[in-house]
Amino acid sequence: MRILPDMPVEPAAPEQTGPVRRAAVLGSPVAHSLSPVLHRAAYAALGLTGWEYGLHECDEAGLPAFVEGLDATWAGLSLTMPLKRVALDVADTVSDLAAATGAANTLVLSAAGRVAENTDVAGIVAALREAGVRTARDAVVLGAGGTARAALAALRDLGDPAPRVLVRDPARAADLRTAAERLGVSPDVRADLADPRVAMGTLAGAGVVVSTLPPGAADVLVDTVWTPGTAVLDAVYAGWPTPLARSAGVAGCAVVSGLSMLLHQAVAQVTLMTGHAGPVEPMRAALDAAVSTPQGATRV
Repeated sequence: MRILPDMPVEPAAPEQTGPVRRAAVLGSPVAHSLSPVLHRAAYAALGLTGWEYGLHECDEAGLPAFVEGLDATWAGLSLTMPLKRVALDVADTVSDLAAATGAANTLVLSAAGRVAENTDVAGIVAALREAGVRTARDAVVLGAGGTARAALAALRDLGDPAPRVLVRDPARAADLRTAAERLGVSPDVRADLADPRVAMGTLAGAGVVVSTLPPGAADVLVDTVWTPGTAVLDAVYAGWPTPLARSAGVAGCAVVSGLSMLLHQAVAQVTLMTGHAGPVEPMRAALDAAVSTPQGATRV
């Protein structure tokens, strides 16, 4: 496997008409995914009438065979849980960012081979910038999973190479520490989540908070005495606002839904797969329409 600089591959050639081009989202479970809404809206806005975007249930064991069975009409795959790690193994080349975070949410497919990319980092950066964050200071990350590793890279890009990472058991954060070394950052991994009172004290003085905890896990932190102006991104994007987001919003914080992260990572995927700049506003409008009816809580 060769490691390439971030997003080094030439995107697939734009194609307005003619032979069908295909892309899809894969994961397990995947029925809840909003990726088809976003990508299909992008194709419509860009006039890509020959493009199709599907949805396929696929677990880690099934990904190699699925990828091997794709023909030349395929332009790319969006990968959700639990495929972000194994995606690196089925790629011919891996971008620096995907290699550093240890996760890829995108496979770009072309005659040159399969390239693994990570657009979750771009999604977090764009979502925070849209909320007014230009420079991250005194940042806190909740959790130590794959999205937390992407958050480390995003906060680095926004100017904070040493965020505090709150977990229950630092001994279980080995993958995050390894990713941090590859990213060149120095997070302070702390067991604050073992005692919600301690965690709330840490959050109270934060400038930026990125919660990557699963649905409901951050509910014990709703009594945080927030500093007005803190930017709080909760990666849970359904059942919005979450109790954590609601408490921050009431206190005057800039609250960012995981939907914004979802939108912007998909914009980057569209750019990579089609060769066109992802159309943010048409994709946003389609996403807003799709979530106007309450849905079950899920994450990117």
